Amino acid sequence: MPRIVTPPARRTADAAELSAAVDAVRRLMRGLRLAEQRTRTTTGLSAAQLFVLGQLRDADGVSLTELAERTLTDRTSVSAVVERLERDGSVRSERDGRDRRRMRVRITAAGRRRLSAAPKPPTAQLIAALRRLTPHQRRGLTSHLVALLDAMGLAAAPASMLFEERGGRSRRAPR
Repeated sequence: MPRIVTPPARRTADAAELSAAVDAVRRLMRGLRLAEQRTRTTTGLSAAQLFVLGQLRDADGVSLTELAERTLTDRTSVSAVVERLERDGSVRSERDGRDRRRMRVRITAAGRRRLSAAPKPPTAQLIAALRRLTPHQRRGLTSHLVALLDAMGLAAAPASMLFEERGGRSRRAPR
């Protein structure tokens, strides 16, 4: 079978394209990691915890399902974050007066104080940037990211809230 030889000009273009893609991913990861560190340093909260508090700020008590929708994540992930916030007194959960099977989550005064001194959470920054893209750009980005995850063997990996590990353990920023 004859060997296909890629012309030098094409190899250079491929290398430049790959370099630009890897560099863009590195910048995105670095920016999100630094924002997480700022969040943790300023508030003592993970980025996921801060994002959940922000979603609760204007809500008069929401169910875990509603909170999962607001945070664009699954109920299990948001539940783990809420448990941590409840342990530190930033939120409280109570039975819904109309449907005793449902729990309502509310931000506490302590949670509002922590939120008022906090920077914008990295997840909120990411969502705001994604919303600035056109629908066509978002669809293309999503399609390409899914293809990249598939090529890396990560398409089936669980997705948790940004900087929040499964089981409620958040990533610690270096001290």
